[in-house]
Amino acid sequence: MGEALAGPGGYFGWGWDAFRDCLCGGFGVAPPFTLIWHDAGIARRALADVVYDPEEGLSYFEEVVQTLERSRVTVVLDE
Repeated sequence: MGEALAGPGGYFGWGWDAFRDCLCGGFGVAPPFTLIWHDAGIARRALADVVYDPEEGLSYFEEVVQTLERSRVTVVLDE
């Protein structure tokens, strides 16, 4: 995800705050934009059992997609 948002070798830090900062912190790409997530099915399966927020029950994959969409990023899942 770091390279998709900040270019080759891109790194936006560690954790959710850093991820959100990358989407609105004045570096990397600036929303709105479209992210085409190639091989999204692999990520979806790999992260299916990881739950970030037990109250919402979303998988980590779903949480990432939701965070992107809330930040005005159109996410195209290329399964």
